[in-house]
Amino acid sequence: MVFWSLMHILTLFLDIIAVLGVTNGDKNLEIIILRQQVRILQRKVKSPPRISDPERIILATLTDKFSHSTKDVRHHLYQVMLIFKPDTVLRWHRKLVRRKWTFRRKGNPGRPCISSELEALIVRLAKENTRWGYDKIHGELLKLGHNLSATSVRSVLKRHRITPASERSTGTWRSFLGHYKDQILACDFFTVETIWLKTIYVLFFIELGTRRIYLAGCTTNPDITWVTQQARHLVWNLKDDSRDMAFLIHDNDTKFASSYDNVFSSEGIEILNTPYRAPRANAYAERWVCTIREE
Repeated sequence: MVFWSLMHILTLFLDIIAVLGVTNGDKNLEIIILRQQVRILQRKVKSPPRISDPERIILATLTDKFSHSTKDVRHHLYQVMLIFKPDTVLRWHRKLVRRKWTFRRKGNPGRPCISSELEALIVRLAKENTRWGYDKIHGELLKLGHNLSATSVRSVLKRHRITPASERSTGTWRSFLGHYKDQILACDFFTVETIWLKTIYVLFFIELGTRRIYLAGCTTNPDITWVTQQARHLVWNLKDDSRDMAFLIHDNDTKFASSYDNVFSSEGIEILNTPYRAPRANAYAERWVCTIREE
C-alpha cells in the first residue's frame, strides 16, 4: 500500500513538472483532447467504447494541432492520449489525408479503346501479308474507313507478339520446321544411370514429320569413331526405307565431328547446327527425351 502511494505521488510530481514546461495554448488543447476522451469513456456500454467517424476527425485534428505546436510529437502524444494509442490517432490522420485527395475521374481519359473486331482484323492482315509493315496496314485500314494511327497498329501487333515486317518476311525457325518437317531429322544424346551409377549414353534420331524414332545404339564411351559408325547404319536404313531426308539438326557437341557430318553430306543431307544454349532449336528431340524420362 505504501509503495503504490509513493508511486502515485511520484507520478503526480512528474506531471506537475511536465505541465510547467507547456505553454497556455498547448494546455488548452490538451484539456480539450482529454475531455473528448472522457465523453467517450462515459458511455454506458458493456463492450469497449466504439468511436465514430466524427469523433475520429475531432481527435485527429486536435492531435495534429497539438503536435505542430510542440517540439517532441511522440512524447506529448503519449502524455495526452489515454484510451487510444498515438499510432492509432496518427493512422486516422493519414486516412483523412487520403480521403482529401481522392476524387473521381470524369470520363475515360486517353484514346478510345480499339474494338476486338478491329484488333482481329489488324492481326489477320499482318499474318496473311508478311511484307506489310505498320504504315501499310494503317493505309489499308484507312481505305476501309477505320480512322486508326500507325502507332496503334504497332501496339496491337506488339501485344500479339507479331514481329515487324522486316523480320516476318525473312521467315522464322518455326515456319521452317513446319514447312520442311517431312524432310528433317534431328539427333541427340540422353543418358541413363545404372544401379551401379554407371552412365550409359544413348544416341537417337527422330523424324519431325512422323515422330518416328531410330535408336542408333548405346555405349559407355561415345567417341567419334562409334558415333560415325552409327551414322552409317542410319543412312543405310534410310536407303532401304526409301526415305528422302534433306536436313539433319544436332547441337554443337564435340562427338558430332566432321567425319560424322560427312556421312550425311555425302547423301545430300544438309547439316543444321543449333545455336549455343538454345534447347528450343532442337525442341522435338528435347521433348522426346522428356517423354522417355517421364514414362
